[in-house]
Amino acid sequence: MSRYRHALSARDAHILTLRGILVVLVIACGALWWGWKTAPQDLTIHNPPDLRSGSTRAWWEVPPSSVYAFSWYVWQQLNRWPKNGETDYRRNLYAYQHFLTPSCQIELNRQYERRRERNELTNRVRGIYEIPGRGYRPESVEILSRDSWVVTLDLAIDERYAGTPVRDVYIRYPLRVVRADVDPANNPWGLKIDCFDGVPQRLEVPTPSREGDDA
Repeated sequence: MSRYRHALSARDAHILTLRGILVVLVIACGALWWGWKTAPQDLTIHNPPDLRSGSTRAWWEVPPSSVYAFSWYVWQQLNRWPKNGETDYRRNLYAYQHFLTPSCQIELNRQYERRRERNELTNRVRGIYEIPGRGYRPESVEILSRDSWVVTLDLAIDERYAGTPVRDVYIRYPLRVVRADVDPANNPWGLKIDCFDGVPQRLEVPTPSREGDDA
């Protein structure tokens, strides 16, 4: 009788162990399902422009060259007025709103209103270009953290009114850029411009060593 009693106890202990393992497996499967459910379906991978030597980096790392390219593209498009600054600038601010932080949108809209009130936009045509030899350089991008940078753009601005040149200057823009992986449909870069990190500076001549008054 004792042998049968021990056999029944061993069986019950084995069943209890199997039930415990089953509970652990159910919990593990639930955790795996939740991880799969919440995992992003798309990832933005930033690759350096020259891949001949290969590249190894974490998927979340944004190289400085990509930050610079983003800043230059968005800033040029914002400040390009092919027909009439009063309508073109307003349209650009709306079209590129997804590439600006909310605070920067407010600041640029205020800037637009100030310029419009001073009659600095009506019928003005503007082009903005990189100064030759002043494109991307390692010192053009200061890394503040994993999610923020300061980009220095040295640009030439050409403004005309009724075909007459009214402004032809060289400006250094220090732009703050932050990570914003929240709207990949409208902003595939996963970056936003957070306006200026300082006062834009006027460059007297397009050389790296000379810098002039505030713009």
